[in-house]
Order: sequence, then structure tokens, then C-alpha cells
Amino acid sequence: MLRLQDEFRDLFRRPFGTLFSDISKVIPLLPGKVVYSVGDVVTDSLLSRGIYPDIAVIDGYTMRSPFLKTPLYAGARQIRVVNPAGMITADLISGLNEAITHPPALVFVEGEEDLAVIPLVIAAPNGALVLYGQPGEGVVLREIDDSAREDARILLSYFTSENASIK
Repeated sequence: MLRLQDEFRDLFRRPFGTLFSDISKVIPLLPGKVVYSVGDVVTDSLLSRGIYPDIAVIDGYTMRSPFLKTPLYAGARQIRVVNPAGMITADLISGLNEAITHPPALVFVEGEEDLAVIPLVIAAPNGALVLYGQPGEGVVLREIDDSAREDARILLSYFTSENASIK
């Protein structure tokens, strides 16, 4: 399991991709792409527009409050994982890898899904799009390529290992 060190938390408040003020500005970029969403609000926003992400990662909360419209993603396999706040667990990584291998999938995280973007970017195929919410600012889009994976690995350097490792 990997734990984000407290002194580096501010680094993770910056967008890890291109920030859009509204999801409606991202929608035209999605057709024909593999799309992964992280977060209840982003996932619900896509589903309500008839866009079904290949993988949706949710935890039932938004900004630490229950998200009362937890997305119902009919037709997607459901994968449940445990991932405490501020952590990246082997269970989360395994669940994301399973989802990538066999989409569509809804990964429901017991704990917090915020940091799932990092292992998702590392494992996702080139050309896939990862979307996640940037609280109070909009939605972030990151297209997967070698540069995105390298940026994600750099972010992992701010974590310490506790009884597990990630590659």
C-alpha cells in the first residue's frame, strides 16, 4: 500500500491534465475514444448525457459529503475495492487492472477514489482519456501517452510504501 506524504498534498491539488471549466466543453472530444471517469459527479454528468465510460471509478461521495445520485451504470460489471483516503492500495490497483482488461466496469471504492487517477493513467492504453473533477474549478482531461505515464510515476515518488509496492 502506498501513502501520500502530508507535506506533498498540495501538489495533488493542481490539475493533472487540461482543466475545463465545464464538462460540456469536454463532450465534443470524447466520441471514438476510450473514456475513463474518476469521481461520482463526473461519472454522473457523463451518464446523464448518454455517454457511458469504459470505466467509471466512484466512491459514493463528493467533496467528503455523500453523493445522493450515485451513478447507476447498467450493463457494467461492478468491482468493489478498498482504498482509504490518502492511499493507493494493491486492491485498488488490482481492481483498475481488472476493469481495463474487461470493460465496461464500474469500480466502487470503499474509502476514497481521488488518487485512483494515478494508477489508472499508468495502466491505461495509449489514446485513452481520463476525466476527473477538479473541486470548485471544473473537469480535468488527460490523454494517455508515455508522457502522462511518466508524470504519474513522478507523482508516485511522493508516496511511501507500507507493506506493498506498485510498478
